[in-house]
Formats: sequence, C-alpha cells, structure tokens
Amino acid sequence: MGFLKKFFRNVFEEDIVPQSSGSSFECLDESTLEAHLGVNRYGSFSLSDAVRPSYDLEVVPSAGFRHDTYRDETTRQNVPVLMAAASKEKLFDTFLELLDPLGPVVDVVLETSHDYAQSGHRDLYREHIDMPILQSILWDFEELLVHDGCTGIAVLNSSIPQEVQLDEHKLLIIYGDDLKEYEYRLVDAELPCRDDMQFITEAEHVHSTNDEFIQQFEQLKMRLGIDNEGY
Repeated sequence: MGFLKKFFRNVFEEDIVPQSSGSSFECLDESTLEAHLGVNRYGSFSLSDAVRPSYDLEVVPSAGFRHDTYRDETTRQNVPVLMAAASKEKLFDTFLELLDPLGPVVDVVLETSHDYAQSGHRDLYREHIDMPILQSILWDFEELLVHDGCTGIAVLNSSIPQEVQLDEHKLLIIYGDDLKEYEYRLVDAELPCRDDMQFITEAEHVHSTNDEFIQQFEQLKMRLGIDNEGY
C-alpha cells in the first residue's frame, strides 16, 4: 500500500525552527508527492515505512551514530546520549542487541501518537519484566515496531541507570553514563561513528501509520500487560 493510501501527517519537532514559512510538500501535485513518498532507499540506506524525509531532502537519510548530550533539568546534569540510524534490514536486530546490557529485569515504555489530534503523544508504562520474555514478545511485533510511524518503545533499567529507545522515527537512542558497551555494539552492526551526521528529526518529515498497526499496538499493550494509564 502506498503512503498516500495511509494516514500521514507532517511533524515538526518543537526545537526545530523552520527555515521558510511553508512546507516542502505544499506545492507538490499528487503524482510528485506519491513518487517522493514511495522512495525508500537513499544510497545503501533503506527506510522503513514509518517515515519519509522532506521533499527538498534537507536531511538525506543515512546510517551511523553520533555522540550527544541530554540536559536533565531536574538534576541539572548532562546525560551522555548515543543517537543512531540503521538501515531497515539491520534496525530490529540492532535494537535487540542493544537491550542485552540493560540486565535481566527491565521497565518498558510504549510511546504512541496514534490519536495525536485528540491527546497528543502518550507514554504507557510496564515495570519489571524479564528480558527474555520481553524480547520474545517484541519478536512477535517486529513489523509494528519497525514500520509504524506512530509507535515507539523505550526499555530501561533505572538502577544503572540506562535506557534504550527505538522511537517513532526509527532512530536508536541510548541514554546513560558509561555507554561504551552500546557503542561497541553499534560498531559491530557496521554503523560508523559520524558526530557531524544529521537525523531525519532535524528537518521536516512525514510519519505514516494505518488501521492494522493501530490494532497491533493494542495487542502489544495487552501482551505486555500495559493498561491505558499514560503520561
């Protein structure tokens, strides 16, 4: 099914200041738009169905990772971050490899913006799940996690503390101190370290979802034992 036959919406990150007053999609006719949204490969990098870049390709999707920092305003500390983009065929396996250092018992956060117009972005929590059980469940929902642009997941161990996220843009984001083990795993996945690289979130982009993914998300919630209490 083509992107135009799915529900899609433009997403501008709150911390991005548009360089012009309009969207790069505004003046496109339907055939040109459909052709752009149908492109899923840029060089050796393959996108999943979840997102597409702006028509003017302000950021061209590519594989790699960079070091970053997150400012925790509560503790007033800077938290080290690794941000990575992996080609579609490597994405899910790389995500699962990154979970192992978190330990045998973890917490899970499901992120959803399926009903964005009504409630915006929501986070749904499940505490204390055994890692082997979690990984088994995630395997059953690989298609949802890789291809749905309105589903994200974060797995964390607060006692370390470290967190691994596969977000709605299908970026891999790791937070916490001493991230060497995660960096080794990114290198093993043949993702080059490029601290000047840009990600699809740093420009205009399009998310995609469909009714089947919405149903699968509800099934994933039940399998994980998550109710509708979100933040």
